[in-house]
Amino acid sequence: MTGTDRIAVVTQQYPPDKSGHASRMNDVTRNLADHGWAVEVLAPPPCFPHGEFGRDWYRTRKTTADGVTVRRLWAWQPTEADPGTLSRLAYYVTFALHAALWLAVRTRRYDAVLTTTPPISTGVAGFVTVVSGLPWIVDVRDLWIDASVSLGFIAEGGVLERTSRRFQRAVLHAADAIAVTTETLGEHLCQQYGADLSPKVFLVPNGVDVDRFESADGADLRIQSDEPVIVYVGNIGHAQNLDACIRAMGAMERDAELRLIGGGDTVPELRETVETAGVSDSVTFTGPMPHEEIPSLLASADIGIAPLVDDGELAYAMPTKVYEYMGAGLPVVTTGRGEVERFVDSSNGGIHAESDVDSVARAFDRLLADEDLRERLGANGQAYVRSRYDRSVITETLHERLCHLTDSGETVHGDATDSAVAGNE
Repeated sequence: MTGTDRIAVVTQQYPPDKSGHASRMNDVTRNLADHGWAVEVLAPPPCFPHGEFGRDWYRTRKTTADGVTVRRLWAWQPTEADPGTLSRLAYYVTFALHAALWLAVRTRRYDAVLTTTPPISTGVAGFVTVVSGLPWIVDVRDLWIDASVSLGFIAEGGVLERTSRRFQRAVLHAADAIAVTTETLGEHLCQQYGADLSPKVFLVPNGVDVDRFESADGADLRIQSDEPVIVYVGNIGHAQNLDACIRAMGAMERDAELRLIGGGDTVPELRETVETAGVSDSVTFTGPMPHEEIPSLLASADIGIAPLVDDGELAYAMPTKVYEYMGAGLPVVTTGRGEVERFVDSSNGGIHAESDVDSVARAFDRLLADEDLRERLGANGQAYVRSRYDRSVITETLHERLCHLTDSGETVHGDATDSAVAGNE
């Protein structure tokens, strides 16, 4: 890196959007700025969770915070809590096209471009680098297409799936480097889209600003309760096994309160679950909270939960909230399989339960009955993420790869057309 290099970061969500992805990109961009990068984030108007924000019509708006310039580019903004397919696609595509146009007109302003997915549509903006010769890193956090097929949002083998995979293949082969959040995710990408991607793949896991979570004081916040508090923070969507957690509140031997902090597509049906399970006195929906309040909210809780559905297509997933719970010193209860199970094992920072109601209830009861166990697991998890997953340390890997690409001038853009054709073979 020579002088002050400039990077454009194209992301579908950025604070005040309330999601693990928005939080992650906020920390990543701030840490890149601390490493000397001039960072400009390109993002649509705040829109997530859907239904929590009004619609804006400005063409572009610029703000600056923590050394990072944020450029909001107009895009369609769903205002329904659970938008339809067309509204979601409009949200993704209009932003991708606007970001691509912005980069095409101002390509000399930047020395590198990072696009982050999901959604995969952000890759449209990245293709501008193929013409301009700028280094392009694709940040992949999710097997979005696989998850969409598994959860029934995209028909398996249909036109949308085939087109999406062809586009994803073209993006990955055209990029100069591919950042992934877990090793399993990187392996899956190489299996699905070509073993020749392997040299480009490098690990930039999710993580947490441990100091901010460790030092938080939750003594005076409204999460306080006369009963122990089990907390969930994040997107309330189809990949989370929150139905079992809600029903577990009625199967427990001990009294506790489950607080669901966040918004998302499945909130209405989970509210119905609360009523049918007869646990309305034990479950509270607080809605989304500003991310700066989350450390204090966690500091006043007793257990953090990260319940993924038991689906092999999500075996690569490692939710950001697990790092945040551990950063706050909370013992965690997880469900699902793959990375999240291995992480709880390796950290010795919580309990991994089977996905059924009784197993989740037993895990809750075990932790609530033993304060020493809670403290021990919480301390284990906090020490584990501090040594391996503090975001300031994680960003160093991304910084080094960017420096290599910009200093050496090594751009290895593949032929996107050839890649797309290969996806048909």
